[in-house]
This record gives sequence, C-alpha cells and structure tokens, in this order.
Amino acid sequence: MSVDLKARLAQRQQQVDARLEQLLPGGDVGPESVHRAMRHSVFAGGKRIRPVLCLEAAEAVQPTFEGKRVPIDVACALECIHTYSLIHDDLPALDNDDFRRGKPTCHKAFGEAIAILAGDALLTIAFQMIGNSCSQLVAEIAAASGTIDGMIGGQVVDLESEGKHVDAAALEYIHRSKTGALLRTSVRAGAIFAGAAPAALEAVTGYGRHIGLLFQIVDDILDVEGSTATLGKTAGKDAAQLKATYPAVHGMEKSRAMAKQSMDAAIASLKPLGNDNAKWLREIALYLGARRS
Repeated sequence: MSVDLKARLAQRQQQVDARLEQLLPGGDVGPESVHRAMRHSVFAGGKRIRPVLCLEAAEAVQPTFEGKRVPIDVACALECIHTYSLIHDDLPALDNDDFRRGKPTCHKAFGEAIAILAGDALLTIAFQMIGNSCSQLVAEIAAASGTIDGMIGGQVVDLESEGKHVDAAALEYIHRSKTGALLRTSVRAGAIFAGAAPAALEAVTGYGRHIGLLFQIVDDILDVEGSTATLGKTAGKDAAQLKATYPAVHGMEKSRAMAKQSMDAAIASLKPLGNDNAKWLREIALYLGARRS
C-alpha cells in the first residue's frame, strides 16, 4: 500500500467511524444489551472498504463533489449491512466462528440470541440511514443484500454447497452474490448519490463487479496461506468445512492468475473517468490485489 493511500484510507475510516458513532445508539441506551452488541461488532475494527468505495466513487464521478453533501450516511449504512452479515455468518448454525477482526465474535461475547437481534437491528437501522439520506438507493441496496443475486442468496448456495462438488459456474454465482453484490453496490451507490452520468455509472459498475471477484479470490487464497493472527479470524476454516472456494475449484496458481485478471479489469473499467478522477479507486484495486490480511 502506498503512503498516500494509507493516509487516504485512514482519513476515510475516521470519517466513517465518527459518523457511525453519531448514528448508532449508545451502549447506555436501552435496551443496552443489543446496542452494546451492535457496537461491539461495528467498532471491532475492519478496513471499512465498502463505505470507502462509496465515498471515493462519488468523488470519482463528480470531482467537485467533495466538500458538498457527501453520501456519508449511505456509506455508514453499507458498513452496518456488512457487519450484520458477519454477525450472522459467524453463528454456530452457519460458520461457527469464535473470532472476527481479532476479537470474540458477537455471539461469543453476548450470546446467540442477542447476536441474532444485533444483526437484525443493524440491517434495520441501515435502511433508516439510507432512507433519510437518499431514498432512491433503498431498492438498489436492498436487492444487493437479498436472495436473488444478492448477499443472502449467495450465502444460501454457499451453505448448501458445503461438502459437494461445485463447478466454476456455481462458484462464480456464490461469490458474485455473497461478496460481490454489496461491493459492486457500494461504488454504484456513491456514483448514483453524486448524480453520475450513464457512462460514469457504467464505468464504476464494471469496476465494482471486478473488485468483488478480486476481493473474494484473494480472501480464499488468504484462508489457505494466512494465519489466524494476521487474518483476525480463524484461518483454514474453508477447507475444514469443505467450502466452495477458488483454490478448491481452480487451484492456487490459477486462482492467483484470476485475481490478477480481475484487478487489471477493474482498473481498465475506470478509463472513462480519467486518470486523475479515478486515482483512489485505482489505488484501492491495487491494494486489494496485494493485501495480506
């Protein structure tokens, strides 16, 4: 990661965290247990990739947009939806994981019932944030989170594919939906909020589609090669649970090549926006392709 990108991401993360602090109920607000559980997971760390992509896409399609009304609440909503999905994904009925971002998972810290409700609450408050900020985006983000080519649909097929033979097409569907849909919608949401012209929206949509695939392929590789300490979650769980992953279906060498192809395609998609306008989105693609945690 370049020094400039590191500083940029830190600035964006601080911006998102400050607004999340304002938007989420405090841990002393009743019912305290669910609010503490929500905040436990939201503020456990994380790169804030989805909200950062939302904010950077808005500025990329409309360079004079920064300093005006930015889609910060939409960006925060995307992080809440992502966090809710992680809380539920970690539950014993799904991945049964004890750690997330280097800390005990929500159900380990607060019990399964409160963890389920905390996830429900984060999803609910996310749409309150979106509706108050840009009601046009409610349907867009709901679809990316739902059952038809969305996050939940991908999670269902992923769950039902454990221990079974999965071909390349099924694998692509799982990850295009489970991971890719919300990443793609993150850049689309920022662009739509900023009033992107059709050509600009098409450019960031292509970028988001390739970024979603890149992120998941690298994630699958890191589950094989990384450690629990560096990942902040249990390494090797995919293989142990016989999950459908890129290394399992394609092998490590081809998976690395596919990640490189996805990164290059994401960067190429940005050409209509111009080099200067797309600088940070391009830097993020390079960073995601090289990440180690």
